[in-house]
Amino acid sequence: MTTLAIPMRDGRFCEHFGGAEAFALYTTEDGTNSVDERRTMSPPEHGRGVYPMWLRQLGAQVILAAGMGPRAVGIFAQHGIEVVLGVRGEDPDLMVERYLEGTLKATGEACHEHGFHDCGHHEPGDGIG
Repeated sequence: MTTLAIPMRDGRFCEHFGGAEAFALYTTEDGTNSVDERRTMSPPEHGRGVYPMWLRQLGAQVILAAGMGPRAVGIFAQHGIEVVLGVRGEDPDLMVERYLEGTLKATGEACHEHGFHDCGHHEPGDGIG
């Protein structure tokens, strides 16, 4: 069984990971392309290291993300969570379907600049979001 997490805002994929207002969690049976369960959870207050611990407690093993700082990717890895970077799209269900089929396009690029992250959710350079 694998659980994937996708950051969401207004019911769509949120490209700014740290700005997510919810996370869609998809549980799949290994070796199949089907989703057994989908649930949406509101995250705890954003802070350094909070999301990795919270998502791990929810059973997440994979995160689909547009961008994320290399430091954050490392923190997720320490919690046993793989981060798939450079993902684009709006429909989380379709993104998961493509991931399971092996057709999801992802650049693998981490976020190196925080200019577009001026959202008040974190300090520039903290690597989370």
